[in-house]
Amino acid sequence: MAKITASVYTSHVPAIGAAMDLGKTEEPYWQPLFKGYEFSKQWLRENKPDVIFLVFNDHATAFSLEMIPTFAIGCAAEYTPADEGWGPRPVPKVIGHPELASHIAQSVIQDDFDLTIVNKMDVDHGLTVPLSLMCGQPQAWPCPVIPFAVNVVQYPVPSGRRCLNLGRAIRKAVESYDEDLNVQIWGTGGMSHQLQGPRAGLINAEWDNRFLDRLVTEPDALAGTSHLEYVREAGSEGIELVMWFIARGAMSEGKPPKQRHRFYHVPASNTAVGHLILENQA
Repeated sequence: MAKITASVYTSHVPAIGAAMDLGKTEEPYWQPLFKGYEFSKQWLRENKPDVIFLVFNDHATAFSLEMIPTFAIGCAAEYTPADEGWGPRPVPKVIGHPELASHIAQSVIQDDFDLTIVNKMDVDHGLTVPLSLMCGQPQAWPCPVIPFAVNVVQYPVPSGRRCLNLGRAIRKAVESYDEDLNVQIWGTGGMSHQLQGPRAGLINAEWDNRFLDRLVTEPDALAGTSHLEYVREAGSEGIELVMWFIARGAMSEGKPPKQRHRFYHVPASNTAVGHLILENQA
């Protein structure tokens, strides 16, 4: 059967992609951030999955305010990098895994989670920046990717508890797939940041690091965090962190996961960047 072996958590700040695309990674401002992902790139080379299930949020490219699915799973064979207003990023197209994606959709919907099936969409920085941080600038991404978009742009957005339980349903779906596949699940977005209003530029490093601690050790309790607390403590865009619960919920229950890497850095375009790699223990 297929199995989820590890989860990766990372911010997906668009300026990170621009820094890579424009050759700015060695500049003093950006160098400390990219240094924090050196271990991660080597880890991924040594632990290459067969499929990455990548949880992200669309930034009004594939979905407009006219139609916003709460959860949407990509079942296409491939996905083109989106033009977000300044041309598409110069990164490889994303190859999907329609068979596993369709199986997950079937299983999760039968498990009472409503998913939107997407057979065609472009993918924006929410998906391509995490791939770039973990893979560098390859000619092709190292494996197929299943995009899973979550609405954290327009309220109402799903709760952390809902996302944690959805991750558990995704794990069950993967483990019922009749092929020996090594699957990683990635949760992206966050950490604390606010892009507009009087609190624009807000970063709460203490709250962010406590979130990282608790995500590893007590995800069930952390999943009860209210939307109001996210907005108050982590800024209006800090709500993206609910997507990390999908990846955490997909990890094996019982024995705690092994933390292979942790990194936190500010600022990156006035945003806090958080990163974790967790491995399931046999």
